[in-house]
Amino acid sequence: DADNLVYQAMTCLFRQANEAMPPVRLRCRNQIPLKRGLGSSAAAIAGGLVAANALCSRPFSSSELLAMATAIEGHPDNVAAALLGGLQLVVADDDQGDTPVSPPFTKGGYRGVRLFTAAINVPAELHAVLFIPEVRIATADARAVLPSKVSRADAVYNMGRVALLVAGMATNQPEYLAMGTQDRLHQPYRQPLFPAMKHLMTAAREAGALGAFLSGSGSTVLALTCGREVTVAYEMAEAARQAGVAGQVKITRPTLKGAYVVENSHRDMETQS
Repeated sequence: DADNLVYQAMTCLFRQANEAMPPVRLRCRNQIPLKRGLGSSAAAIAGGLVAANALCSRPFSSSELLAMATAIEGHPDNVAAALLGGLQLVVADDDQGDTPVSPPFTKGGYRGVRLFTAAINVPAELHAVLFIPEVRIATADARAVLPSKVSRADAVYNMGRVALLVAGMATNQPEYLAMGTQDRLHQPYRQPLFPAMKHLMTAAREAGALGAFLSGSGSTVLALTCGREVTVAYEMAEAARQAGVAGQVKITRPTLKGAYVVENSHRDMETQS
């Protein structure tokens, strides 16, 4: 119904185009678990916007779609990757915080805020091993435990590691990912929400993962690998079993393709993200 996020994204685009939203029937195959830190809302928004853009008589550019997606999501982080594909570095020139579903947007920005994106190389052999717990962590709860202020030392610690992470990806030096995925700004504070997190990350690294971290705000733990994926998956699952945490393991890999139209027809159209 109208509460569906894919549908809401579609209506947002038609409002911006000053066109009437046509009657639609949506059939969604949702392979991304909800509230697990895997960007399910970003995928829904990207899919809805790309589908609506194919139906609209005045289609929008990718930068305009990103501006709309950012306005709906409230931040550009996940929607940039969902729309554009691959690993995306995205920066807004001003932090406006969370925004309503369909605020005014301008070309290349939202609420007057410009968005800058840069695609970062992803090593061809890179895989992601996911442990997806059955327990959910609401984004609001995960944000509530974060402090309003952090120390300069912790800020510098993370800034250096973000730079190293980007350099490791861009120059195809995955050995940098171990240090590049270290964190002091959010994982220590979210540890009480999911106590097994540190055991899963330790198990992944000891099994040969290049780096391991909390995906988004959790509860999924993500390990980056260039080989030994099955071993890493097994050890993460075993660590979860010993901690009494139910869940599933998935082995996947990054894709350079964002949301796209499979078939463009008003009678039969499918989008993927």
